[in-house]
Amino acid sequence: MRGALCRPDVLMRPCLRPCARLPRLPPSRRLPFSVIATSCQQLPRTLLPASLESRQNDRTKCSPALRPLSSSQLLPTTAPVLARHNSTTATPQMPLERKAIEIEKRIAAIPLERYRNFCIVAHIDHGKSTLSDRLLEHTGTITAGDGNKQVLDKLDVERERGITVKAQTCTMIYKHRDGLDYLLHLVDTPGHVDFRAEVTRSYSSCSGALLLVDASQGVQAQTVANFYLAFAQGLSLVPVVNKIDMASADVPRVLEQLETVFELDTSTAVKVSAKTGQGVGEILPAVISNVPAPVGDAKKPLRMLLVDSWYDTFKGVVLLVRLFDGTLKQGDKVYSFATGNEYIVGEVGIQYPDAVPQKVLRAGQVGYVFFNPGMKRIQDAKLGDTFTNVGCEDIVEPLPGFEEPKPMVFVAAFPTNQDDYGRLADSIAHLVLNDRSVTLQKDYSEALGAGWRLGFLGSLHCSVFQDRLRQEHGASIIITEPAVPTKIIWSTGEELIVTNPAEFPDPDDHRIRSATLYEPFVNATVTLPEEYVGRCIEICENARGVQKSLEFFTATQVILKYELPAASLVDDLFGKLKGATKGYATLDYEDAGWRQAQLVKLNLLVNKKAVDAVARIVHVSQVERLGRQWVTKFKEHVDRQMFGEFHFSLSLPPPFFFFFFFFP
Repeated sequence: MRGALCRPDVLMRPCLRPCARLPRLPPSRRLPFSVIATSCQQLPRTLLPASLESRQNDRTKCSPALRPLSSSQLLPTTAPVLARHNSTTATPQMPLERKAIEIEKRIAAIPLERYRNFCIVAHIDHGKSTLSDRLLEHTGTITAGDGNKQVLDKLDVERERGITVKAQTCTMIYKHRDGLDYLLHLVDTPGHVDFRAEVTRSYSSCSGALLLVDASQGVQAQTVANFYLAFAQGLSLVPVVNKIDMASADVPRVLEQLETVFELDTSTAVKVSAKTGQGVGEILPAVISNVPAPVGDAKKPLRMLLVDSWYDTFKGVVLLVRLFDGTLKQGDKVYSFATGNEYIVGEVGIQYPDAVPQKVLRAGQVGYVFFNPGMKRIQDAKLGDTFTNVGCEDIVEPLPGFEEPKPMVFVAAFPTNQDDYGRLADSIAHLVLNDRSVTLQKDYSEALGAGWRLGFLGSLHCSVFQDRLRQEHGASIIITEPAVPTKIIWSTGEELIVTNPAEFPDPDDHRIRSATLYEPFVNATVTLPEEYVGRCIEICENARGVQKSLEFFTATQVILKYELPAASLVDDLFGKLKGATKGYATLDYEDAGWRQAQLVKLNLLVNKKAVDAVARIVHVSQVERLGRQWVTKFKEHVDRQMFGEFHFSLSLPPPFFFFFFFFP
């Protein structure tokens, strides 16, 4: 029976027993069940049995209408299916294997002098991801089509919000006008300041950068910040003006800004429209002409930099690496300078744009590697670590690593239902494995139960994490108000960093009377039109900012630099600036260390009992405003019958101890 079902000429026989009159076909003409199922859908309805009852009646006698088709009759229907089957005789991975072999042959023929590693940097929403899509199409890495939107953005939250959260890489093979192949490595970087650490790591794998500027928006805050980061790394910059097809585009003004602010030679600037593809063909020749090839020697011992990592359920920790010297292939034994551990390479490959295995990675290339047995702990993959061959650790000098990003914003997270604590803990742990900049520790609140204290690089980073938790794991959490850390230096000289306001010392703690309190500050850069300068200065002054400089980089555009407390950033400073400038203001900031301040703990009391999950550490100048805001909100949202009164109190050393009461 099974043999009969596998034969094309008895494909539609309703008999359940094999027919001895039919000749046995050679194996090359037999089809598997999956192909038979596909062929059945293509046959006319009249050839199908009317019902299961008719099939049962035809066990011993075949209906003339249902007699087997001849080979000539069957061939037109099944020939395309048979051809497809023969072309993939091995496995469904055969196309990937052929693709990997073809790519490897082309890469092997390209010398190091024709390698180019570069990234795209710009302010948020200036078109980096769209330009990346056009470059992938131009080099034939992906097929051109309307569906190519944010190809390198792998996360759902990135596609939903239209922003890049995590730097993504791709290798391209480009046939230049001289007829030679060039190996290009592209990095699409985030544009928001919260993800600056991703940009900094990307620079370590590149020799140059495309400085992308919107033709209608011009130079903005993150454009300035990215330029100085790239300049400090010694990267060669290629200016690119995007969105020249827009009606509001002002290309001469943007070129003038690039010359005035950055002193760049704009004669080599490329003018493109990533949306329509206009001018995209001029970018890669400019990259080849202006970006130097990476320096390295494939004959030296391995010297490999760990740029990024992520966790795979089946492979363990997967590393994104940049090879400076040597080669790397399956079976090699490598040594980690940061941990002292030794590993055996399980697989190497490139992103094209998805993972494509290769037999070997050479000096100058950027690719991925995972080990066999796999690296199980993401903590063992220390970003900026150097790997070399086992036995060469004494003769290879490790590369300089990265500065670990410091969390700027802390929140407490609690499950909406405590019964979901275990499942939610697994979901958060999984996200933290793939986002190294998030800090995690357990927390507990008398009001909300068991939870976690999470540290993020900024408010947007926190919001993106919450969206990923909901989209990828179907989990919802309660997030408390974002807060910044506080440093306490006791009279003995000991230091304590407080990230949870509930752990701030009570006023009856005698040590707090002689302690010194500090809060984090940031150096903020605001770019805005000249007509809104007065209003923005007023907002920054109200946020306890100290003005550092005010510069006109064009006749109508201003760069305003302030030293601001980090607490003002989580108090929606950017939203206030955007509102005051009709959306034209842009903000960038970097850590400026600690500053001494008069800080107090603000408690909300419900029926004279403090709600620890709501407590905040604030400056004394913000106390009354925040306290009145709290009790006003509680009066609106909590029924009077539930609680008799709301208070808010301050916790600070005597004699500065006050209570404010509000009775609904």
